[in-house]
Amino acid sequence: MPELEQQQLQQDLKQLAAHYPAQYILGFEEFYGHRLKVTEATLIPRPETEELVALCLETCPDEPLYVVDVGTGTGAIGISLKLERPTWEVAVVDLSPAALKVAQENAETLNAPLSFYEGDTLAPINQPIDILISNPPYIAADEWSVMDESVRTFEPKMALFAEEEGLAIYQKLAQQAKEKLKPSGKIFLEIGFQQGKAVQTLFQTAFPHKKVTIYPDLSGRDRMIVVE
Repeated sequence: MPELEQQQLQQDLKQLAAHYPAQYILGFEEFYGHRLKVTEATLIPRPETEELVALCLETCPDEPLYVVDVGTGTGAIGISLKLERPTWEVAVVDLSPAALKVAQENAETLNAPLSFYEGDTLAPINQPIDILISNPPYIAADEWSVMDESVRTFEPKMALFAEEEGLAIYQKLAQQAKEKLKPSGKIFLEIGFQQGKAVQTLFQTAFPHKKVTIYPDLSGRDRMIVVE
C-alpha cells in the first residue's frame, strides 16, 4: 500500500475506534439507490426512512402534486421522491442553514429540482399541501443513555432530540397541517418505535375525519404514521 494511503487508513481507523461514524469519514451515504453527501451538519440517512419513501410512493398517485419534506437534512426524502415522481413539485424545509446547503448540493448533483426553505417546520410554506412528509427529531431526552455513542456524540442534536418526550415536532406539525394541508391531503411521518399510539392519537385528534394508521418497519416495530 502506498505510504499516503496507509497513513489515511490509520487515521480513519483511529476515528472509527473513537466512534466517529464511517459515513462522515467517507463523506457520503447510500439512500434509495442514490449517493448523498453527508456532513456533521446532517443526520445520516437510515434504511427505515427509505421505507417511509417507499410507502409514500406506493400509496400516492403519479400526478402533479405539491409535496413538502420537513426537516430534510441531506435532502434524502425530497430528492428521492422527486427523482421517482418528476411530476411532483417538491419543497424541502430545514431549520439548519448548513444542512440546507448540503441538501442543495445533493439535489444539484443528482439533478433533482427542488424548492428550498430555511425555517421552522411548515412556517415558510404558503401553498396548499398535497403530501406532507417528515422524519422529524423524535428522540426524548431520557433516551440519551440507550443511544449508540457514535450517534449521540457526533450527529446533530437538532435533528435528533425533541421536547415533550419526543413529541414536540409532531404536535407542531399537526396544528400547522390543519391550516396548510389540502382537504384531500396526506401525511407521512417517521416515528420512534415506542411512539405509535401517542402520535396516532395526536393526529386523529387534529384530523377527526381522516384515517390515521401505524405501519411497522422491516423489523416489525412501529415506525411510520400515515394520515389520509
